[in-house]
Amino acid sequence: MHLDIHRQQIVIDGLQYSNWSREIFEQLQAGGVTMVHATIVYHEQIRETLLRIGEWNRMFEQHGDLIMPVKSADDIRLAKQLGKVGIMFGAQNCSPIEDDINMVAIMRELNLMIMQLTYNNQSLLACGCYEAEDSGVTRFGRQVIAEMNRVGMIVDMSHSAERSTLEAIEISSRPIVISHANPNSFHPAKRNKSDTVLKALGESGGLLGFSLYPFHLKNGPDCTLEEFCDMVARTADLMGVDQIGIGTDLCQQQPLEVLEWMRNGRWSKEMDYGEGSKSNADWPRPLEWFKDSRDFPNLTKGLLDRGFSEQDVAKVMGLNWLNFFDEALKPA
Repeated sequence: MHLDIHRQQIVIDGLQYSNWSREIFEQLQAGGVTMVHATIVYHEQIRETLLRIGEWNRMFEQHGDLIMPVKSADDIRLAKQLGKVGIMFGAQNCSPIEDDINMVAIMRELNLMIMQLTYNNQSLLACGCYEAEDSGVTRFGRQVIAEMNRVGMIVDMSHSAERSTLEAIEISSRPIVISHANPNSFHPAKRNKSDTVLKALGESGGLLGFSLYPFHLKNGPDCTLEEFCDMVARTADLMGVDQIGIGTDLCQQQPLEVLEWMRNGRWSKEMDYGEGSKSNADWPRPLEWFKDSRDFPNLTKGLLDRGFSEQDVAKVMGLNWLNFFDEALKPA
């Protein structure tokens, strides 16, 4: 029964950074995923970002029977109708605009839909979650948020520190997202968010995507589906069931050097362990119930078993993201 319900839904993954290939696109399709927000850059600057977009254009050409670019919320509906997987471009740092505010509009014209203001460290725009002192959103950051609001690029604060995140929620004239993180009360990781942040996010009309990355979960790779769905239920009580979704942070088939690029960029000569532990120096062992995108139906089943109605399961699995995109991607 849950498979029938799952197939009927629009399923949206609020973030992946996989080693994209036909096999992974087939897994997404097999898991009933309608759209995935794909990270195309971490620390890449303008020219490198353009090269990544060029690579994606070639993949759309080569695998057009499986995937299609998403340039609006209606494209997500079209992907569902066609049985394809929609791909939405996103950046996990502000490096694609470098220090030039004009690049915000240009990147949005190239379909970069979502941009994090920081990735763990202090950036030109705001403060990351690993810094000892959180100085908040910078002067440049305020200008960039306003420009992102104007052109319909979504502000993402997944890797940002507390004060910076709260300020971004307040400064932004449009709701923002935390595309891939969990409540700090569920698992105390620097990347996870306090109830104060989550309440502010929900009250402002923003959206949280729950992460399935084991380092963000209680008991790591041994976190159970029941524990995960209990976290979703408790967060629904905190924020409202209309303000939550899924953002798996799935990094399928990526080599270790990609993890090193994510963590280190060009700024560090040594492996950055972030949380201060060498136990997360490699990719974590995957969850038994969510090894890859083919396991998305398990989330639908888990939420139904937890007591969510079919309507609320549909919201969490994708409709909330879709409704958010309906407004957020339109120029102001």
